[in-house]
Amino acid sequence: MKIERFAILGPTLFTPKKFSDSRGFFMETFRHDFFCETVGEDIVFVQDNHSLSVPKGTLRGLHFQSPPHAQGKLVRCTKGQIIDVAVDIRTGSPTFGEYVKAELTSENAAQLWVPPGFLHGFLTLCADAEVQYKCTDYYAPSCDGNIAWNDPEISIDWGVDPQDILLSPKDEKAPFLKDFKSPF
Repeated sequence: MKIERFAILGPTLFTPKKFSDSRGFFMETFRHDFFCETVGEDIVFVQDNHSLSVPKGTLRGLHFQSPPHAQGKLVRCTKGQIIDVAVDIRTGSPTFGEYVKAELTSENAAQLWVPPGFLHGFLTLCADAEVQYKCTDYYAPSCDGNIAWNDPEISIDWGVDPQDILLSPKDEKAPFLKDFKSPF
């Protein structure tokens, strides 16, 4: 498995080895001991999520779940391709407001670990993209929050024309980072 740590402490890109032959492929998509050793702590996942985004240009994010139900997520694209983003919102962090991004595809099998204290979002680069992710806590609507995907302070380069992005009503109304007090 290939590991890539980003400059921001926390997010880590995992790329499992694929063993391919004429029948297809096999890979270990998750191994608890290896994962915990790599991120440096014992992580327990309690919920798996799976989303389908039909139109190309669907943007989901930037989302977080605050304490006491903060979520870490291990994200992978199982059909198609996405740009996956994590933004540091930890109060006092030297990298507060900075982001990392990775292209996750069904072909490259890469997975992004997004620890608690980071916003998460992704943009689909094709139609019918499917994303699956493991979560370290259960979904808690009272702890759910978001920040605008186009926040000028964060300035994420999504690599597409903003006119081509499709958002949920919730994400269309998300606040900017300057109007937000981080619970982390």
